[in-house]
Amino acid sequence: MKMYDFIGIGIGPFNLSVAALAEGLEGFSSLFLERKPHFSWHPGMMVPDCYMQTSFLKDLVSAVKPTNRHSFINYLVQRKKFYRFLTTEQRTVSREEFADYLCWAARNLDNLSFSQQVQQVSFDDKVGLFNVKTQRGYYRARHVCLGIGKQINLPACVTEQSDRCFHASEMMLRTPSLAGKRVTVVGGGQSGADLFLNILRSEWGQPAELNWVSRRNNYNALDEAAFANEYFTPEYMESFSTLGDSARRRMLAEQKMTSDGITTESLLAIYRAIYHRFEVLREKPWIRLMPSRSVTRVTPSRENQRLTLHHHVDNGEEQLDTNVVIFATGYRTARPAFLEPLAHRLHLNREEEYQVNTDFTLDWDGPQENRLFAVNAGMHSLGIAEPQLSLMAWRSARILNRVHPDEPFELTTTPGVIHWHSTSRHSESEHSESEATI
Repeated sequence: MKMYDFIGIGIGPFNLSVAALAEGLEGFSSLFLERKPHFSWHPGMMVPDCYMQTSFLKDLVSAVKPTNRHSFINYLVQRKKFYRFLTTEQRTVSREEFADYLCWAARNLDNLSFSQQVQQVSFDDKVGLFNVKTQRGYYRARHVCLGIGKQINLPACVTEQSDRCFHASEMMLRTPSLAGKRVTVVGGGQSGADLFLNILRSEWGQPAELNWVSRRNNYNALDEAAFANEYFTPEYMESFSTLGDSARRRMLAEQKMTSDGITTESLLAIYRAIYHRFEVLREKPWIRLMPSRSVTRVTPSRENQRLTLHHHVDNGEEQLDTNVVIFATGYRTARPAFLEPLAHRLHLNREEEYQVNTDFTLDWDGPQENRLFAVNAGMHSLGIAEPQLSLMAWRSARILNRVHPDEPFELTTTPGVIHWHSTSRHSESEHSESEATI
């Protein structure tokens, strides 16, 4: 049973960032386990002309260690395309290029182990170590970091998936033929917009009809204003964590469009494509945009999926017959079964969510010298930036500072000019209400 200082479970971008920064730490052993046979990042979502919403400088390492060999800049140099990339004058890169960068970094790391299905994580109080069991063996670690990602989120009325009813994350895996079919996209975020635009452009064949259903009252733009981007800083994350629970939830609702909106470029491209089709070419309209609606029932038949829609503004109910329905409805947190041996030791809040601290540790009743970390599991505690790529290098460095005796990464910043709190703080019960509008 081999022992490590640090074991990460799941190799997505977040744990890949930890692995990249941990690689060069002298005298520090780490291992990252992944059930898939090789690294991949949302392969089913790599639709054409799809771009990142964050800067390429917010890569695995650059925010805390720009000289690290796993930076995006070094990727450009090693791929022999540095100068051509600069000539494109891109503020963000395509999802395909960022995925290629992540795969490049994964191939260059030697602390990753694939085809490792974690079956159980327990803690041995006698020796003060976590035990990690996979189908290939047993490992021990002083610290463990959960980075398994989230599960697809489908409406409760969707009981099974098929080539005619599926989640957007499987689009490029199924690659269905949509020629001559009635198609409906459900979900008004960026993923829904990317799918709608590509279907409108006949990427999978010319559909007979295309509908776009969204719960939101309009197709809302991503809030990319300068001060909105302050939410994606370490200072704001730490400030947010000190708010009371009700204030945090109100702030998350208010800030939703800073992460879940649609880029202005995508909205303009969709609008121009619609204008060209139906105003310039004068085609008979074969698309419908249907905001303010939720899918409450899916009734499959031999050829169709009959959707029952509830209108949130006028409380009306509609029936929509479609051949193919694609749900771009995001992801949800799920507790991994392999944590069951530790379930009774983990502290949860009133919503049965993990208690995530500002150093990304989970509250538990085990020894304080042994830490259980989680990434992409604490938006309710740490704010809108926690599940985003924006702070992943800083978060990785903070985690490693917590477990390494030398605290190898310098994370101090210059004071900001935005004062997120009043100078006179209230009690916890009071400031949960009074600071809800910071």
